[in-house]
Amino acid sequence: MQRSSLSDTLHAVMSQRPIPDPIREGEESVWEYSRPPSLEGVSKRIDVVLGGVLIATTQRAFRVLETSHPPNYYLPLDAFLEGSVVLGDGTSYCEWKGRASYYTLRGGEQSAINAGWSYENPSPAFAALRGHIAIYADRMDACYFDGELVIPQPGGFYGGWITANIKGPFKGVPGSGNW
Repeated sequence: MQRSSLSDTLHAVMSQRPIPDPIREGEESVWEYSRPPSLEGVSKRIDVVLGGVLIATTQRAFRVLETSHPPNYYLPLDAFLEGSVVLGDGTSYCEWKGRASYYTLRGGEQSAINAGWSYENPSPAFAALRGHIAIYADRMDACYFDGELVIPQPGGFYGGWITANIKGPFKGVPGSGNW
């Protein structure tokens, strides 16, 4: 009996889903993004500033959309200022995209250790990400999407970029570990 009760409780906790924020025309809910994640091209301007220097700018990026997460933006390597990207330490593994490598980003007199990541050999569904780097916005002076200052995804682990048209609640806030 105790085992069944524990199983029922665990199931109830694991199946809890937060109530999505209401959306209006032109807004997106992260709760409408897919799982497994999807990939789409982005032609709006993205700018990244570190150490008071514009270290990256592009209108040729990709974004990864995954349930409960604000988008992660992947910029082509040629969008970065020469010398601003240096291979960092460590790797991680994503069940959808594959093995990630980390990068230290440099701008002005600042270095942001392991502030970017990429997939050199992504899974076939994410092959377009080869040669692209995503950035933790909270480790930069500023990141801009279409001229709007980005708010970093809470929690410091996931690296999503929040803009005014992206609605949550977002994974990364306290208590969201089972979303």
